[in-house]
Amino acid sequence: MLKKLFSHLGKFNVAAFSLALGLGLSITAQAAPSLDNKVMDQQGQSVSLQQFAGKVVYVDFWASWCAPCRKSFPWMNAIQDKYQQQGLEVVAINLDVDTALAHEFLSKLPAQFNLRFDPEGDIAQAFELQGMPSSFLFNRKGELVQTHMGFFTENIPAYEQEIQMLLQE
Repeated sequence: MLKKLFSHLGKFNVAAFSLALGLGLSITAQAAPSLDNKVMDQQGQSVSLQQFAGKVVYVDFWASWCAPCRKSFPWMNAIQDKYQQQGLEVVAINLDVDTALAHEFLSKLPAQFNLRFDPEGDIAQAFELQGMPSSFLFNRKGELVQTHMGFFTENIPAYEQEIQMLLQE
C-alpha cells in the first residue's frame, strides 16, 4: 500500500523504509536537499523555501493518511512556539494530491507553523523522500545537518536537542 502511495515520488524501497522505521533510525540524506526549492503556499502561489534563509529550518513532509503525522503536529506546534523567537521556522510540506484531504486533516490538527503544498511530489522527489513523515533540519547557513524518517515520541528529546544546538550556533 505504501509503495502505491509513493509511486508518484520516484524510487521507493519498502524494505529499507520498513527496517529504518522499525528501528527508529535517523538517516543521512542521500541527495542534497536544499532550501533552493519552490512549493505552493496556502493560496496556491509558488514560493521559495529560501524565504527562511538565515533561520534554523525544520522541513517536515506529511500527508493526511500518515498516522505518525498525527503525533508530530502537536510537537511541531510546540517547538515552533518555543523556539521561533530564537530563529526556528517549522515548514510542513503536504504531499496529498487532493489538498482537500490536507485541509480536513488540518481541521482536526491545526498547524501553528508554516504550511506548504507539493501535490505533484516534485520537492519530495528532489529530497529523495523514502517514507512518511520525513524531516530535514537545516542550519542558519541553509546547510542540511540532519534527516529523520518517521516520527517517534521517544526521540523527542533528541530532536529538540538537535534544534537547540543549531539555534546556539
